[in-house]
Amino acid sequence: MQRQRKVDGSDTTFRPRLRFLRILIALALALLACRLIDLQLFRAHQYQRDARLQLRQTFVLPALRGGIFDRNGAVLAMSVPTKEIIADDFQVAHPVAEAAALAPLLGKSASTIQPMLQRRSGYVVLAKTIDEQRAATISKDSFPGITMLDTAVRKVPNGALGSSVTGVTNASGVGASGLEYQFNSSLAGSNGSETLLETPYGVGLPQGGALHTAKAVAGSGLELTLDQPLQYVTEQALGSEIASSHAVSGTAIVMDVHTGQILSMANLVAPAETGSPVPVPASMPGDTGVPGVQQAQNNLAVTQTYEPGSVFKLVTFSAAIEDGLISPTTTFGVPYSVKIDGKVFHDAETHGPMTMTATDILAQSSNIGTYEIANQLGESRLLAQVNQLGFGQSTGLNFPGESPGLLMNAARWEPTDIAALPIGQVDAATPLQVLDAYNAVANGGIFVSPSLVRASVSQDGRVSPVAPSQQRRAFSSATATTLTNMLEQVVASGTGTTAAVPGYLIAGKTGTSQIPTPGQASYIAGAYNATFVGFAPANHPVLSVIVVLQRPTPNFFGGQIAAPVFGKIMSYALHRYGIPTSPGGNGAQAASSKANFAQDIT
Repeated sequence: MQRQRKVDGSDTTFRPRLRFLRILIALALALLACRLIDLQLFRAHQYQRDARLQLRQTFVLPALRGGIFDRNGAVLAMSVPTKEIIADDFQVAHPVAEAAALAPLLGKSASTIQPMLQRRSGYVVLAKTIDEQRAATISKDSFPGITMLDTAVRKVPNGALGSSVTGVTNASGVGASGLEYQFNSSLAGSNGSETLLETPYGVGLPQGGALHTAKAVAGSGLELTLDQPLQYVTEQALGSEIASSHAVSGTAIVMDVHTGQILSMANLVAPAETGSPVPVPASMPGDTGVPGVQQAQNNLAVTQTYEPGSVFKLVTFSAAIEDGLISPTTTFGVPYSVKIDGKVFHDAETHGPMTMTATDILAQSSNIGTYEIANQLGESRLLAQVNQLGFGQSTGLNFPGESPGLLMNAARWEPTDIAALPIGQVDAATPLQVLDAYNAVANGGIFVSPSLVRASVSQDGRVSPVAPSQQRRAFSSATATTLTNMLEQVVASGTGTTAAVPGYLIAGKTGTSQIPTPGQASYIAGAYNATFVGFAPANHPVLSVIVVLQRPTPNFFGGQIAAPVFGKIMSYALHRYGIPTSPGGNGAQAASSKANFAQDIT
């Protein structure tokens, strides 16, 4: 009896515990049921979406980069569609046989491809730029485990021709310099994308095609103002002179007088030997056709400044004629030298007191005669004319690395600048700025901004012209006519006779300028820049040209080094565009072997 009571007592204690346990189990089952309901009914779409996202792979569909063409449609740079060949080596069952079959199509040996097919990584790039014809063959043969992605390769059919202007792209196909860099956004277009379902090993799942596709938008091309045949002739003439005169570098530009369109722009370098004390602009690889001469890495025509020397005398003469201070026949007593604030300025060659007309002063490039004219103008008028002719300002090309130049201003003006500035010793300008100023003379006093791009070109060939260059009046047409007549005498009987082109009247100016010592108020002994700038035909200007050679040696005069290159380039250009000869036929101007080259040194 006692034992039965104990059992009954323990049973009385156990039942509440069992009941509590049952309640806990029921609550757990209820919570589990709620969780299952939540997962299956309320959050099913979310988890399905998350699962799909883990298997989604998005691939870039690269846009085809726009081409660069010359003014006649000749290709200067173009992207060609190619394919990147990729192997999923987990799907390659017979690597030896597959490598042997792929080898001739990929341009690689089977012994190179076979190990790549056996890496067991799931993603191996076999080749990056396979042309579409070979890619089509690979696709047709259905090689196991082989897939392809769209790529492109940039082609330049003419090698290094004009590459300092057009620029280059980097390994990623992005513009790295020149016009390729400046117009990268429009040339590049917009990449597309494609989303597929794949396993983590890159194996496509059987759910169908692409989940999402955004088509790539091809880039727009550029139609340049450059003329490919003229660019070639310009580079050959300039490169030959760089080689023969042992110059460090050279620049030559041809421009359409009325539109400002640049028809050719050459920038070449003769790389110095290792250890040379002469600084040389950076060059880029590529055959220019002239041994020892390469394309400059930068567009020196707009990125490199120099003291222009006597070609800068245009500032003084244009202001003095515009203000009515001088005429072509105004005479001056010109001594050999003058002393200003303790500094002596002199002409290039020793002479006694001379009586010279304004035309003689320009034709013979007299430094002291130019100073006498500038002294009548005064500081403020000279500085104003410098700006009026576009110096110290952007040309409007917005070319990468373009320099506005370095100008003297009223705050830094010194007494000696009244003689130094007029002969091109104080200010620094780019070759294109100098050409722009002379082009205003050729254009009847109208300053026209230069241009390198004529139009944009869509992938389907539609051409959309850009807005014409801006124009403004720099001085009167009467002043332009007077200056033209005076500049003709530079070529007819002055320092620029070697610039003559048979059958045409040429107007222009020589310059032989010293090169300043970096960081010092002095010049490097024996270092000069040789320049000739002018236009033709002088009686009806169509083309303007500048040629600058840096550090030619041993001969260095602008009339001796740069003027003949001008003549070669201008002669070809005039005949290429069918420009009528000047009145007087072949006797219009003739080169003289007695030219005094030394008189244009400043």
